[in-house]
Amino acid sequence: MYQVGIHREGDSLEHPPSLADGGAHESIDTVGKDGKGGQTPQGKRKTELPSKFPFLNISRNIVLAYQSLGVVYGDLSTSPLYVYRSVFDGKLQDYQSPETIFGAFSLIFWTITLIPLLKYVFIVLCADDNGEGGSFALYSLLCRHAKFSLLPNQQAADEELSSYKYGYSGRSTACLQLKIFLEKHKKSRTVLLVIVLLAACMVIGDGVLTPAMSVISSMSGIQAAADHLTHDGVVFLSCIILVGLFALQHSGTHRVGFLFAPIVLIWLISIMIIGLYNTIIWNPKIVSALSPYYIVKFFRETGKDGWISLGGILLSVAGTEAMYADLGHFSAFSMRITFAFVVYPCLVIQYMGQAAFLSKNLDSIPNSFYSSIPDGVYWPVFVIATLAAIVGSQSIITATFSIVKQCNSLGCFPRVKIVHTSKHKGQIYVPEINWILMILTLVVAIGFQDTTLIGNAYGLACMTVMFITTFLMTLVIIFVWQRSLVFAAAFLLFFWFIEGLYLSSAAIKAPQGGWVSLLLSFILLAVMLVWHYGTRKKYKYDLHNKVPLKWILGLGPSLGIVRVPGIGLIYSELVTGVPPIFSHFVTNLPAFHNVVVFICVKSVPVPYVSSDERFLIGRVGPRPYRMYRCIVRYGYKDTQQDTGNFEDLLIQSLAEFIQMEAVEPQLSSPDSSSLDGRMAVISTNLQSHSPFIIDDFETCSTIQSSTSLTLQSVRSSYDDGNHENRKRRVRFNLPENSGMDPEVRDELIDLVQAKEAGVAYIMGHSYVKARRSSSCWKKFVINVGYSFLRKNCRASAVALNIPHISLIEVGMIYYV
Repeated sequence: MYQVGIHREGDSLEHPPSLADGGAHESIDTVGKDGKGGQTPQGKRKTELPSKFPFLNISRNIVLAYQSLGVVYGDLSTSPLYVYRSVFDGKLQDYQSPETIFGAFSLIFWTITLIPLLKYVFIVLCADDNGEGGSFALYSLLCRHAKFSLLPNQQAADEELSSYKYGYSGRSTACLQLKIFLEKHKKSRTVLLVIVLLAACMVIGDGVLTPAMSVISSMSGIQAAADHLTHDGVVFLSCIILVGLFALQHSGTHRVGFLFAPIVLIWLISIMIIGLYNTIIWNPKIVSALSPYYIVKFFRETGKDGWISLGGILLSVAGTEAMYADLGHFSAFSMRITFAFVVYPCLVIQYMGQAAFLSKNLDSIPNSFYSSIPDGVYWPVFVIATLAAIVGSQSIITATFSIVKQCNSLGCFPRVKIVHTSKHKGQIYVPEINWILMILTLVVAIGFQDTTLIGNAYGLACMTVMFITTFLMTLVIIFVWQRSLVFAAAFLLFFWFIEGLYLSSAAIKAPQGGWVSLLLSFILLAVMLVWHYGTRKKYKYDLHNKVPLKWILGLGPSLGIVRVPGIGLIYSELVTGVPPIFSHFVTNLPAFHNVVVFICVKSVPVPYVSSDERFLIGRVGPRPYRMYRCIVRYGYKDTQQDTGNFEDLLIQSLAEFIQMEAVEPQLSSPDSSSLDGRMAVISTNLQSHSPFIIDDFETCSTIQSSTSLTLQSVRSSYDDGNHENRKRRVRFNLPENSGMDPEVRDELIDLVQAKEAGVAYIMGHSYVKARRSSSCWKKFVINVGYSFLRKNCRASAVALNIPHISLIEVGMIYYV
């Protein structure tokens, strides 16, 4: 790696920057590879789009439904371990009677029916973003149907992506004024982003609290049967299990799902049988508590204390949000059939049986679940409960990985390593987040050691996420589904009334453990906001200090420097214009490659981008300058391609663009004053319309980027001892007598020769600082917060899979 240090304040150029050269929101004409304009046909994406008709692929959905038991529903299915104990903890101890037991069961039944079944299974799961779920999926849907996004690099070409459209093309006049108001006021868009990030932070906070809550609750059964075991011993055993759980995450959701699914299935069947047994043996009259009349009797008798006890009732639906956040790992259809036909009936019967037992054994409430187990099956059920609690922690951990990936892709989280563990899109593993979660979970388990305190924090986080999801879902109903405001208001008021009661009850218990979820969420929220703020400021600096194209044109085809063989890939976040890093480089080292390509790797607010629509190719300056622009678009579910393949795809795409430009007048029109901004969508299929003869051959992973014979020999010696670096490569050759235009042929020859000479990657090694005139608060956020995050997250080159040996970094200081 070579590094050029250029540190200067202000970054003033010889000519002032001109925003006329293109801004972040400039329209870009796109031309498909068929030459007729518009986007690539959707038929070419049939292998990537999730099926809108799940019955066409029953076998796949059955497999996913089976896996979802071990990943999604473990947390929800283990709630009977601690719900009744949490409900009757505190002041409700004075109201322990058969009538309050009946009322508590009625509350649990209707809570499970209204929130997980009605709201999530039948409504919220319908709002998937091309198969992806979670608060960011709702946010991306909203940003594609209204100008709510604060991301700075939006392009008109992004709206032509096949996965960008949701399917609702009509315009509703009822919500037009609300839409105009939200789009006009930036503060409202900022508030919307903060709300979305808060929901994401609460889900991540659940990833800390859920494992501690579930495992300690299950391990309490061994203490009830073994009097010699102390509570500290239970916590110690729980910590050992937690370490093993997080150590297993690297295996991936696919393997974990198949491993854990039988455990959850056996657990659900076991608790259903026990619940049915207790109902028949102890008190069959509990069936009458399915009537909401017993809820009225419950509050009439308990009053304010009954309202406070709702913090324990809501634990019966804790883990429901993971069902939506984990949607990208499975499918909505598979989750619906699993919950409706397996999870829901098993939980209802178990809660019913446990209530029937407690109505005749009031003294057993502190250890309600294990006391209700018949003696003959106590230890087998204990083993299954412990395993199920481990599985229960899996759902929220998996959801946390999905949330972090989405936040990272949309510029709201520092760069971390994302490992895709399966061919099924969305199944990922984030090592750094996994170990941070493990450490925090152990701290919570050892620090509190009391499931009641952990449950208070757990319930507050879960209900906050549900409350925010209801709000975002209401906006989706209005702006995306384009339903009437009356329907949206009815949805909002109905579920906010229910969830508001639970949330207020959980908030009352914030001093008794609930503060943990608030503290974790606000720390994470601060990290996300600081990163998003610093990223946007850095982008705006590049935008306002980019090199005017008139200055480039005045230098001539040689750019006033020596043009050496090879291709220089200049990475920048700009989607138009020449970044200031280019002028810095050529000013201090007055030589550059024959072919210059400005690369912008950007995330689009869609789950994925088809390979046929990934590359946007354009020209910067006239043909003799040999300067191009390539915008590589990824969705928040996409996997970054390896560098060797990327180089081949880039050369192929540039060649197709050069050919297309010769026959497409709208791409090479002399009327274009800026000669920058007209771009074409180029397929990344190497075999489509190729002007080259493509030969496969095996080579080492680093030799192709070499321009020096000495450096080639050094790399060759290194790669000879590292056989794993050998990969399949392609060589481009132009056919003889192809009959193409001489200028096009010369440009293609220059491109091939530059590729053979080597590829260099030029990136900015940036230092972002606040201006001296900035406020103290801004200096603290930029100079301390953002700088700390940049130094301790993964470098851009690592995140983009750029080979270290071919990297050239240009040092820059950004005064924002």
